Amino acid sequence: QVQLVESGGGLVQAGGSLRLSCAASGSIFSINAMAWYRQAPGKQRAWVALITSGGRTNYVDSVKGRFTISRDTAKNTVYLQMNSLKPEDTAVYYCNANLRLSYSDNSYDYWGQGTQVTVSS
Repeated sequence: QVQLVESGGGLVQAGGSLRLSCAASGSIFSINAMAWYRQAPGKQRAWVALITSGGRTNYVDSVKGRFTISRDTAKNTVYLQMNSLKPEDTAVYYCNANLRLSYSDNSYDYWGQGTQVTVSS
């Protein structure tokens, strides 16, 4: 089965940096896109960044210029480089992958377990 394993979360001071990693494993036929979401306590899960199989990227306005999403296609791994972190970036960050398990299968969303990012002021 598909598994998304995240790492890189932690505690950092405002203005600091973290890099999140998410490796997808299992019998994966193809990955259409990978993305990062985040959820602060008491708030809805929100999309943060996206990268498609063609390498196109997109970001929510609040992180543009500070966060960079990238990928290592050979390793089925997506990264989120987070610079100039702000306290409002504090949240649980979730890796998402839209993928197919076979050529004839539909595509589905899979999620990582989440990793805590805390930015202190």
